Amino acid sequence: MIEVRNLWHIYEGRKIALRDVSLAFENEIVALVGPNGSGKTTLAKHLNGLLKPTKGEVIVDGLNTREHSVAELSRIVGYVFQNPENMFFEENVFKEVAFGPKNLGLSEEEIEERVKWVLKQVNLEGYEERHPYGLSGGEKQRLAIACILAMNPKYLILDEPTTGLDEKSAESVKTVIKKLYREGHGILLITHEMELVLELAERVVLLYEGQKLFDGSVGEFFALNLRDYYLDKPEILKISENLNLGFIRSVGDFLTKLEELL
Repeated sequence: MIEVRNLWHIYEGRKIALRDVSLAFENEIVALVGPNGSGKTTLAKHLNGLLKPTKGEVIVDGLNTREHSVAELSRIVGYVFQNPENMFFEENVFKEVAFGPKNLGLSEEEIEERVKWVLKQVNLEGYEERHPYGLSGGEKQRLAIACILAMNPKYLILDEPTTGLDEKSAESVKTVIKKLYREGHGILLITHEMELVLELAERVVLLYEGQKLFDGSVGEFFALNLRDYYLDKPEILKISENLNLGFIRSVGDFLTKLEELL
């Protein structure tokens, strides 16, 4: 379990980024939402030790992040940044994914097996010799996930995983996220895309001006007046509500409820 206890973070210049934030999560998909500057990325960087608390504490599977290095914590909490290209520096996909396991001291045979398994998980089999910068946007995002997954973390933080992707690429990334969740990974999604929240999340945490204003179910979240937080409902949910179909989470749900009325 990851536990955030009364966390404050104050940057140099006395800018308060987080104010007394507490939450806990384990094997679930949690969407972390809020407008720009609300503290989402600051909070996420505390979960694997990239930042240390000004006050309060973060406990990752019993480890206090104040007392452990980023290298140690990254084996438990993997962080996929918003721009995957910032993570790449090897000449091909195989070497990129193998970099982390090599640093773990695994044998060549173990590394090869792990890379093969990870590429299968993210649907990049056969891409081993491709250059990372020659991949499409969705393929780069899946490669970034593969690089983190190769370290076998229990938890994954995905920062805006579908932003800027075309529909096909976004669907492929969402398929990978669903698969990782089914296999027991806890996943924190940092996103501005409410469609992604509606489709994937089990729980939503809303930050606003560094404070946690909401922590609850997806249905309860979309019942809020989101415009107060510079957010908006997905179009399919608006249409469903206008037709008195109630809360729906997918096109399939929408069509099913519509058929029931006809």
